[in-house]
Amino acid sequence: MKEPRNHAKVGYSMIVVSASLAVVGILALVIGGNVLFADNMQRDNTLHFNECKENDFKSEGCEKYWDRINNEISGIYVDLDE
Repeated sequence: MKEPRNHAKVGYSMIVVSASLAVVGILALVIGGNVLFADNMQRDNTLHFNECKENDFKSEGCEKYWDRINNEISGIYVDLDE
């Protein structure tokens, strides 16, 4: 009787699953103490965007927002060459 070869495929998938669970565990240890990590990041970015909006996106560090909203698809395209 021939030896089944499917054991190797199952072994590799178990290694991948255990590695992904290890990554999740490490992330939980690193970020676990700060349960509002993503919320704080979002609030900081929103605050920065609103400050840029008040200054018409002309202050330093606001270029990336201006490039993102100044396009024809957004409907607020301003041609700076004119």
